[in-house]
Amino acid sequence: MPQRTHTCGQLNESNTDHNVTLMGWVNAFRGHGSGLVFVDLRDRDGITQIVFDSDDAPTELVEAGDKLRNEDCIRVTGVVRARAKANPKIPTGAIEVLATELEVLSKTAKLPFVPSDESNLPAEETRLKHRYLDLRRPKMQEILRTRHRVTKVTRDYFDEQGFLEIETPMLCRSTPEGARDFLVPSRLQEGMWYALPQSPQLFKQILMIAGCDRYLQIVKCFRDEDPRFDRQAEFTQIDLELAFVDREEVMSIMEGFAKRLWKETMGIDLADFPRMTYQDALNDYGIDRPDTRYDLKLIDISDLAAKTDFGVFQGALEKPKGVVKAIRVPGKAADFSRKVTDAFTKFASDFGAGGIPTTKYVNGDFESGIGKFLGSIKDELIERLGLEDGDAVIFGADTYSIVTKALGELRQKIARDHGFIPEGAWNFLWVYDFPMFEHVEGEGDEPGRFHALHHPFTAPSDHELERFLSADPDNIDEIESIVSDGYDMICNGSEIGGGSIRIHRKDVQAKVFSLLGLSEEEAKLKFSFLLDALSYGAPPHGGIAFGLDRLVMHMCATDNIREVMAFPKTMTGQDLMCEAPNVVDDDQLHELHVKSTATTTV
Repeated sequence: MPQRTHTCGQLNESNTDHNVTLMGWVNAFRGHGSGLVFVDLRDRDGITQIVFDSDDAPTELVEAGDKLRNEDCIRVTGVVRARAKANPKIPTGAIEVLATELEVLSKTAKLPFVPSDESNLPAEETRLKHRYLDLRRPKMQEILRTRHRVTKVTRDYFDEQGFLEIETPMLCRSTPEGARDFLVPSRLQEGMWYALPQSPQLFKQILMIAGCDRYLQIVKCFRDEDPRFDRQAEFTQIDLELAFVDREEVMSIMEGFAKRLWKETMGIDLADFPRMTYQDALNDYGIDRPDTRYDLKLIDISDLAAKTDFGVFQGALEKPKGVVKAIRVPGKAADFSRKVTDAFTKFASDFGAGGIPTTKYVNGDFESGIGKFLGSIKDELIERLGLEDGDAVIFGADTYSIVTKALGELRQKIARDHGFIPEGAWNFLWVYDFPMFEHVEGEGDEPGRFHALHHPFTAPSDHELERFLSADPDNIDEIESIVSDGYDMICNGSEIGGGSIRIHRKDVQAKVFSLLGLSEEEAKLKFSFLLDALSYGAPPHGGIAFGLDRLVMHMCATDNIREVMAFPKTMTGQDLMCEAPNVVDDDQLHELHVKSTATTTV
């Protein structure tokens, strides 16, 4: 029997009367008795209907066709003919193939689930254990195709922009900043360890110092963090770095990339990306990755709240950095029952808020909730919030950080639960002017310390450089006010890319390490090769990294990162298909100079 001549998604009426050979899996079968069997044959490209008809084929061929079952792997040769009744739901729906030969390449065992039955899929654990079946689903095949197209457009675009694709090591030095490293013992260097890279950050900066000018890598990264719906310990970055650039040039090139990507993979023309400062994002949306597909802005009403005798407002305003903010929720007065608003308070408590006061604006007055406390500021509040009849209002009253965080998260929940997110909208923007540092208070006897808001290699903005170098390390407010040259690309409330202009001066890098609590000896121990490299004529440089998995999640309209990876891990970090991680024997450990201290094994 000949090898296949077409895929199951290629045939159309122009192939009528042609002899063809198709290969694939049985997607469905229908036996009509009286010597007539229909089989839907599926491969990566689509589905073609196969007909076994005793009027045109030997009885034994029809009987063999009648024995086929879902997911049998077969090869069929036959003649293309027009279908008596076309199926407009599939591209090949105008034709069918009258079978003349059949070879069963492989029979399937009893199936744990049927890949073609999207309405009756089992729990995710079963699908991950039998991932080879799960990936046969047309939906999953389309996700893999989308991922391929994304990487192809990426390489094409950045090649045109003069980037070189350069690989960096998977086995590197442990630099314990940020998440936990995955560690790998060295067999040849007893007692020594490699780490798997959390990102190629230091290597791509070294490449800029080495004169490579523009670097690209689609690279695996590893962070020993607990998985979430949008995070895996093993993930893929589109990693980029450029020399002799400023922030404007980097953002322009990367915005062009996003526009090209959406155009070529989805046929969507994106408008120019608005820009928003970090502080404006927190003030208006309560979060540094604002979803601007809907309004629901946080409005500061602290000055108005001070005029009321509502104890919650007054107590908040007496706190250092205390504020009162409000969100107008258009037309939802009737929907916000006591049960709903109580749920708001419970939700916000996870972010430190003690309560979420609410009220409704109906028939020209504030009804329910805290409405009775708002009479003295009624007209001013209506004007500032732009209230209309039937609106609801929610309030946050506490320190600035608690209010913005709690209302920012609650804003998103309200949008999801109450229909404020428009379908099919793509809202991109840049968030920039991040603070370089944030100060985290110590616990118990431990002193507080500064953390880098992006990472410790992010440069201060040009206009902040001298202020940074002369800043008093003991002046927390001054250090926290220094603005970096960092920038994030946001899509529909998700950070899909983050980057910065990097530090290219050794004295600047040394002060950053000092502010982060690293002594000169510790900095040399952890980052000696970078500090050495900065001594040899390092060029100004900057870059960005896009989360490839998150890009594909957006394009495929899924909120589960495991759907866009071929072989993901579970929420407990397990690969159920190949049963990893697994126990290794003592001989292997001995050869690596390692001994297990685990008291139990799975």
